[in-house]
Amino acid sequence: MPQFSTSRGAARVPEPTVGPWLAFDLAGEIEQLLQEPYWQSGRNSKTIVHFPDFRIVVTAIQENTTIHEHKTAGRVAVQTLHGHLRMHAGGKEFDLPAGRILAIDQGVPYDLHAVEDSALLLFIAWPDAEG
Repeated sequence: MPQFSTSRGAARVPEPTVGPWLAFDLAGEIEQLLQEPYWQSGRNSKTIVHFPDFRIVVTAIQENTTIHEHKTAGRVAVQTLHGHLRMHAGGKEFDLPAGRILAIDQGVPYDLHAVEDSALLLFIAWPDAEG
């Protein structure tokens, strides 16, 4: 019998998030997020890659939902897969319709707002501890 884990209120079958290679069906991942009960709160996310120095998170976010100010010790990139996002970072506003990507340096505060129902990839890379 499979082991289940809970993430943001949704039970999921564990899937590998580390390994010598990882491949994903992003449309399938997004569809899964939209089917889970947590989507009703405005957004739902799943970490699909989880290395100590690198993460990838796929997120579905409803129109008019805001992810308030964040900042990380790592560098961040946000790629809009579909929909339309607006971000603020470093005192500037960035319009991110589908197909756009924004990279933000470490420690720079940012926020994100969904102009319409959207899906995105969030990439986070932490500095090399030895570098």
